[in-house]
Amino acid sequence: MNIYVSNLGFNVQDEDLKDFFAPYGEITSAKIITDRETGKSRGFGFVEMPDDAAAKKAIAELDQAMVEGRAIKVMEARPKEDKPARKNFSSRNDRGGGGYNKNRW
Repeated sequence: MNIYVSNLGFNVQDEDLKDFFAPYGEITSAKIITDRETGKSRGFGFVEMPDDAAAKKAIAELDQAMVEGRAIKVMEARPKEDKPARKNFSSRNDRGGGGYNKNRW
C-alpha cells in the first residue's frame, strides 16, 4: 500500500520517514518529495508497505502524531491523476487566440 504523509518538518529525511513506519512492518520505500530547483523538502512524502494490514495499522496510529512539533497527516495515497501536458506559453501568438496578434486582422 502506498501511504501519503504530509505536514512534515522540512528537516525530515527519507531515512527518518522510514524509521517512523518501521515498527509497523516491512517498508518497501520511503521518499520525501523535494523541490526540483532547490532540492529542499516540500513537507510531504510517501511510504510504500507491502502488507496492507500493517499499513492500515500504521495509518491509524501515526495520523496526527507529533513529529518535530508538528501533527503529521497520514493517509492512503490516492492514485496520481493524469493531467494534460503543460503547454509552453512563451509567445502569446502561439496560442491561436487571446492577446493581440497583428497578423490576425
